[in-house]
Amino acid sequence: MRQQVYHSPVYLSQSIQAWEQRWFVKQNSSYGLMQQVAWMIAQRLLPIFQQHQIKTIALCCGQGNNAGDGYLTAKYLKQAGFKVEIYAAELGPSTDLHHAYQEAVAAEIKIYSGFEFQKQYDCYIDALFGIGLNRELSPDWQQVIQSINAQSALKIAIDVPSGLQANSGQPLPCAIKADYTYSVLGLKAGLFTGQGKEFAGQVDVISLIPADIELQPVAQLSAPSISLPQREAFGHKGSYGHVLVVGGHADMGGAVMMAAESAFSAGAGKVTIVCHEKHHTAILARSPNIMLRDINALSEAEIQQLLEHVDAVSFGMGLGRDLWSEQQFFKWFAKINTAEHLHVVLDADALWFLAKHPEVLKADSYATPHPGEAAKLLNCSVKQIENDRIAAIHQLQEKYAGQWVLKGAGSLILEDQLWICTKGNAGMGTGGMGDVLAGMVASLKAQFSGKIHLHEIVTLHALAGDWLAIKGMRGVQAHHMNAAVYQVVNRSHDE
Repeated sequence: MRQQVYHSPVYLSQSIQAWEQRWFVKQNSSYGLMQQVAWMIAQRLLPIFQQHQIKTIALCCGQGNNAGDGYLTAKYLKQAGFKVEIYAAELGPSTDLHHAYQEAVAAEIKIYSGFEFQKQYDCYIDALFGIGLNRELSPDWQQVIQSINAQSALKIAIDVPSGLQANSGQPLPCAIKADYTYSVLGLKAGLFTGQGKEFAGQVDVISLIPADIELQPVAQLSAPSISLPQREAFGHKGSYGHVLVVGGHADMGGAVMMAAESAFSAGAGKVTIVCHEKHHTAILARSPNIMLRDINALSEAEIQQLLEHVDAVSFGMGLGRDLWSEQQFFKWFAKINTAEHLHVVLDADALWFLAKHPEVLKADSYATPHPGEAAKLLNCSVKQIENDRIAAIHQLQEKYAGQWVLKGAGSLILEDQLWICTKGNAGMGTGGMGDVLAGMVASLKAQFSGKIHLHEIVTLHALAGDWLAIKGMRGVQAHHMNAAVYQVVNRSHDE
């Protein structure tokens, strides 16, 4: 039975390694733990192998203790009746590794030196590298990994797919593309964020020893489904929040439209767009329920009055980056950032100007950068952001305060603690998806305030994208998200 990993703690590799060492200091057997890991993995594989009709297995072993897990897994799989052969690097110095190797030899498993596969197998099991890998792989190891990936067979990774950095989810520069990954002792962050989802496949945790007080997770996995409370029979449009969407440069009207429509689809009672009047006719033709104000016609007093009558503001979509845009940013930002009753979503061009003019955000501000915007905000490169997404989102909050979403595969959400979104798909990598998210955050915060968490809203957005991509990810478009958002915000727990 596959263990449920959602709402589970996620760890950095160094935390897992330190926890393991504390376990051994208490006189617990390191080899005994290796045996337990291998036995448990073998047991988890039995129903999967039956499902995929696996008969022949190539087990690929490296030079460290991860390889020891591999040798013992090979032994237990052979005992279960499978035809297993091992392809191995030269043994490293670990005593446990040598002991495991001898057990594989005693089990009369054929062991080949190197990774020149003698035939095709039904399954390839990766036990090349463990969680300590932090360097770029040599060309020879890259070739080994690429040769395994080239096999048209089931692929299993023990602990983490070899070549994948366990904390960041970045390949170094390539990694095993596993169908299943068995994360030993605890879940590693890199399996769920960055490029990790591409390589990890379905993740299961091999939990064998009790957590001690010193073991601290770096994040939690967000729940895979969110159920909102039913509406009360006596509710009216004033009961469900008023969302204000501010942006819409003369040359960019679509972003505010998508944000406003998603706010309505997520359940807001009222939505007003403040944008260039050039876009008003198009907005009304598409969504006559949206109220409109001309961004160029509002006085300071009228802006203040408008803010007093709304519950949430989504600011920055399609605002632009020219002199006019900068003037609008200064005209609005100070007011919304000091309004105590407002939930404020900052996205797109508002983040660009925030990077140019850093300010401390109020607690109920929600900033939603993609990696490029995060790099601008932290004055670094996109590569630096992606090499350590977890550090990056903490740096964003340290510098600017507020609450943060670092978008991308395995979006990170930093509220009082860090969360990782496990839903969403590659089809969502298209223009306008961030505008939809900004509208949803404003809408659901306007409706529920502190009763809904930011990570739950991000998950609802991801679930909407998954619903939209049921028949295929290619061609998914943000302006189609309204129906999907409507579906997920009305879904109950038992669906």
